[in-house]
Amino acid sequence: MSENQDVQQQVIDIAEVPAVEVIVEVAVNLMSAAAIKCGLADEEGEPSMMDLDEARKLINALAGLITAAASDISDSHARPLRDGLRSIQLAFREASPIPDEVGKGPGEKWTGPVN
Repeated sequence: MSENQDVQQQVIDIAEVPAVEVIVEVAVNLMSAAAIKCGLADEEGEPSMMDLDEARKLINALAGLITAAASDISDSHARPLRDGLRSIQLAFREASPIPDEVGKGPGEKWTGPVN
């Protein structure tokens, strides 16, 4: 298969994936990365992977995506994503040495206060 045909096949493969699946997959990837950056994957005796500055960015992106896409992906997809987002927001607040004011934490611009 030539390089052009390979690219064309990749385009066709992507075109066949429903938008809901793409949105959910991106959201899950953002959520997983945010969880790691909040230190939720850290193991005792191993170096910490916590990076709250990076976590804040990921949580903001995740909250924006979920908020923007919620009406298009149905409640059956949006509800677990919202629950996961809330858990990550709470983990961020717990991990932060100087917690943000309620309503000022990552993603709270889109989700409202999390406490």
